[in-house]
Amino acid sequence: MGDVPRLRLLRSSEPDDPKTAAVEALRGAGRGDEQAFARFYDLVSPTVFGTVLRVVRNRSFAEEITQEVFVELWRQAPRYDPDRGSPTTWAATIAHRRAVDRVRSEESSRARDDRHARDTPADRDVVADTVTDEAAAEYDRDRVTRALGQLTEVQREAVTLAYYGGHTYREVATLLDTPEGTVKTRIRDGLIKLRDYLEVTA
Repeated sequence: MGDVPRLRLLRSSEPDDPKTAAVEALRGAGRGDEQAFARFYDLVSPTVFGTVLRVVRNRSFAEEITQEVFVELWRQAPRYDPDRGSPTTWAATIAHRRAVDRVRSEESSRARDDRHARDTPADRDVVADTVTDEAAAEYDRDRVTRALGQLTEVQREAVTLAYYGGHTYREVATLLDTPEGTVKTRIRDGLIKLRDYLEVTA
């Protein structure tokens, strides 16, 4: 579909029904409609940026990755399948994957640099500790990803928006067009499943 359009010049006001609007906007984007993609950007950019920032913990780094995510979303729009989740969840999943991949790439690069710098036994001890910590962190991320796969679609959607997207219960309810009480129940049940799975696989 070519390069991502100039999103800042095409921003639109947020519709009353974000979930339906996101589906319609993404379908339009899939047909190459840049205005539709701008509407989609308006609707999901807070979730995408919040998801990336939670992973990378650096605002400027998160902004760079967020732009990369929207390039990917623009290119992937024709292949979006609504049966696999809402547009917001789809975008958050792609954002999380790209952010994790970037963190892993950065960690691997640092580990290589550290190995090259190992000149003394003391240096080797420091590098070994660093690599061990990074391996443990990557193992934890993989366990969480597998744990999320144990949830139902609606539980995973709510948990992803709340904990990867950084949204409140009320915001998640608005994005999903679902009563706030139902959202709280889905998140609570999802977290219980996650806890049980992680305890078993610990």
